[in-house]
Amino acid sequence: MPDAIPGEVLVMGAGTIGCFIGGSLAAAGVPVTFVGRPRVLETLARNGLTLSDIDGGNRKLPASALRLCEQVPVGARPALVLLCVKSGATAEAASELAFALPAGTAVVSLQNGISNCAAASQAGPSLNVLPGMVPYNVAEIGDGAFHRGTPGRLAAGDDAALRPWLPVFERAGVPLDLHADLLPVQWGKLLLNLNNPVNALSGLPLRAELMQRGYRRCFAALIDEALGVLHVAGIAPAQVAAVPAQRLSGLLRLPDWLFRIVAARMLRIDAKARSSMADDLALGRRTEIDALSGEVVRLAQEHGLSAPRNARMVALLDAWPQRPKPWPARQLQDSLGL
Repeated sequence: MPDAIPGEVLVMGAGTIGCFIGGSLAAAGVPVTFVGRPRVLETLARNGLTLSDIDGGNRKLPASALRLCEQVPVGARPALVLLCVKSGATAEAASELAFALPAGTAVVSLQNGISNCAAASQAGPSLNVLPGMVPYNVAEIGDGAFHRGTPGRLAAGDDAALRPWLPVFERAGVPLDLHADLLPVQWGKLLLNLNNPVNALSGLPLRAELMQRGYRRCFAALIDEALGVLHVAGIAPAQVAAVPAQRLSGLLRLPDWLFRIVAARMLRIDAKARSSMADDLALGRRTEIDALSGEVVRLAQEHGLSAPRNARMVALLDAWPQRPKPWPARQLQDSLGL
């Protein structure tokens, strides 16, 4: 018999990650409520939810099967909340959840960066906020259609509230691993996410960008700078990619022909995949660069260091509205002093 479903799930932030993970759970029979912006909800109400992935999976949920809300419903009692809003909306979302939901409600922050769990806990102290990590890329490829373009398993901080959900997430095709200390995993993922601003500025799909050595050199420089800061801070990032972060920057600097051979596993990315930061630029939204390169800059400052290349990426993304056109690889390298 299938494992019992521990209760209802509320997705706070029906964007690409929220729709994909929440939709996967809904397709597996979990009652899911999606809270999001009117634009997204109206699209879902018209088209339903289509989920596809790099492994060939394809699922469809009709609009009539979706529970869509612009705010947390009055009287909601979810057993689990997936916090998927952009980093800048964390405090506001957590405050709304704390006002509407019972004390102790389990909330997993499936957001980029390191600091969102602490920010949510501060804004919603009655909630049981747990850190989480999404290892894969999800892109919106059509109206109500979301595609997972890379492999991986979700991760979260270990907590009794999450253990009954493990078989449910596994059955839904979004397996979840629990860790006593998630911080090394979060930093391991953040190092990989330092490619997001490079990808966004390139204007290319992820795979196409990674096939150009110039862009990879920019990505490698950001990783090296972050690793130097982490070493001083005494943080050992977990291995999240196919190779350890300490070896990744050297791999990225290989000539294109050799990189294509050596990094075949890393390049298991389909042509539809792109970074969420690229989507934000295309839609004219503020990016999450502060939760990525900005985290490196802040950690450096806490230890009396500087991280000029990551600081430069923050500046370039913030200045995008004044210069909304792709950066050629050579120009981006020059901007980073490479």
